[in-house]
Amino acid sequence: MKRRTFVVGLGATTFTWSSSARAQQQHRRYRIGFLGDGQSSVLAEWIDSLRAGLRDLGYIEGQNFELVFRWTEGRSESLPRAAAELVDSNVDVIVTWGTPGTRAAKEATARIPIVMSMTGDAVATGLISSLARPGVNVTGMTQFNPELCAKRLELLKEAFPHMSRVGVLLNPLNPITARNLDAAEQTAKAWGLVLAAFDVTKTSDIDQALTKMSTDGTEAIAIFEDPLIMASGGSIVTRAAARRLPVVGYLELAPVGALIAYGVSFPEAFRRSATFIDKVLKGARPEDIPVERPSRFKLILNSNAAKSFNFTFPATMLFRADEVIE
Repeated sequence: MKRRTFVVGLGATTFTWSSSARAQQQHRRYRIGFLGDGQSSVLAEWIDSLRAGLRDLGYIEGQNFELVFRWTEGRSESLPRAAAELVDSNVDVIVTWGTPGTRAAKEATARIPIVMSMTGDAVATGLISSLARPGVNVTGMTQFNPELCAKRLELLKEAFPHMSRVGVLLNPLNPITARNLDAAEQTAKAWGLVLAAFDVTKTSDIDQALTKMSTDGTEAIAIFEDPLIMASGGSIVTRAAARRLPVVGYLELAPVGALIAYGVSFPEAFRRSATFIDKVLKGARPEDIPVERPSRFKLILNSNAAKSFNFTFPATMLFRADEVIE
């Protein structure tokens, strides 16, 4: 089926460069730090998209820039140390993903520009002052996670009108979680759903939560964006299917068996973040660069997964879907 194009608003900034400044910029080798709040294997495709975005702008890895990685591999408690290491290594810019990682970078430095490849509602979590004028050393891409979480519950209820109980995996250490849960609870109440929330602060918590869901009457699972939980996203979907629990979540879960996926393209967001890196490397102040957010979202339905649950999507959902996995 047809796909919609991922579109973002463009924050335009005009730069005036002398010929000597251009020459200096062309011959310099930049150090771009990446603070990986999650597992490197999960974000590999997204990092490749970041590289592609930089290539589009004339940056060649190994020639005029190098990527300096610090990965936490799902251990959020390691973020402050990893952020401090990037600051100490004198990188020119720090690229982050997720709210915890961006907060750790911001707390580690007020001097080095920080570019969010994607983070959850940066205004609501206090990372920036406003989208139009961040006011701090942070710019890049953000999204309204609470609204996405609420929309996924609506889609789940549309698919299963008689469903009454949905399990939700949440990381209480992520600053956006409280807002996600609040939005989800309001939507659940409006649609006659009961939410069963399970805290996940370490990988072993996931198995305990799934075991509980399989015995407490939970009928489906909603997975929200969080680096710790996303690091086990594919495994969660597989284990949920074994317990006869359909999953709704972010886009990357659809190919690995989620029934419904709704959200933004992370690879596209990472590619877009290269334009922010380019601006700050050319001297723009991050506090003056408007933060962007996706304006279009994608709905993917997995018919293969539906067959395993002896389920057929309503025609109205199939009509609206951007993609159906057959």
